[in-house]
Amino acid sequence: MKTHNQHQEEKLNSFITTFIAHPILNTILNDFDRLRYNHKLGGEQQCMLLTGDTGTGKSSVISHYQSLVKSQFINDKLHKPLLVSRIPSKPTLETTMIELLKDLGQFGSCNKKTRNNDQRLTESLIKLLKQCGTELIIINEFQELIEFQSGQKRNEIANRLKYINEEVKIPIVLVGMPWTAKIAEEPQWSSRLMIRRNIPYFKLSENPQNFIQLLMGLAQKMPFTIKPELEDQKVTYALFAASKGCFRALKHLLDESVKQALLNDADTLTIEHMTSAFEIFYPETINPFKQKLADISACEVQNYSRYDLGAQSDFDALIPTQFTDKLPISQLLKKN
Repeated sequence: MKTHNQHQEEKLNSFITTFIAHPILNTILNDFDRLRYNHKLGGEQQCMLLTGDTGTGKSSVISHYQSLVKSQFINDKLHKPLLVSRIPSKPTLETTMIELLKDLGQFGSCNKKTRNNDQRLTESLIKLLKQCGTELIIINEFQELIEFQSGQKRNEIANRLKYINEEVKIPIVLVGMPWTAKIAEEPQWSSRLMIRRNIPYFKLSENPQNFIQLLMGLAQKMPFTIKPELEDQKVTYALFAASKGCFRALKHLLDESVKQALLNDADTLTIEHMTSAFEIFYPETINPFKQKLADISACEVQNYSRYDLGAQSDFDALIPTQFTDKLPISQLLKKN
């Protein structure tokens, strides 16, 4: 297999790891900043709910914000203004507190007696959050808590997080799949979640310009002397058909396309590179990059994934994302 030289790998890695902010992500980043500022002002702290289906960019925007708000040692003491953690799989009160302490980088400071007692773990966490000067807590994978079958255990963890919010007066952001929104139905959280954002899939039927602007932003980040014109009508429609409006699917396809172009020492990204990338991922599917503009058809999201708490098994509980039937692009645009 032909591989890249070091310079090409650096270029490719730069694009693969780049962050592209589109309107909703910019709004979310501003929300994070505002919540941290609110903490400095004191008083009762607002909290935030951030939802989105798989591949919409939830983890990406969190990782980007982490890169902007760095931890540092001041006078030999850890200053960690941002704590990013997650709800562990099949969570208990104890494992949830341990996860938060680990991500704070302080679990090793807890003695054995503390580690086996959720109340002591909580007290230790509150003390260390204050010592670290934490201004914002982001908890990812919150759907793990919603999926937990024991309502009593679920309420215990939700109540404990509420207690932490009250005691240290630090805003908390709850992040997860669409059914994470069920936490807003809980009395102890409904009034706290003042900010609620959802990251949707892109849809040509509603706001095609958002998708085009995203493509233009991605093109500007590509490591070529000649920036590709991804906003070209055929390229735009083919990319939408290939990705179904899912950012992750789009980015993986473009990552592979850029990889192909760099291997060929190309000055820019062409539709041939995208054609090759599509064939790697979807060899049995009609390649939209080979079709004429008028023949390109696509589907877009119709219903986001959801979780049926009353299902007999975890397998039956998860109801996947549903998409429309394939329609000619012209018909999708007519809905706009």
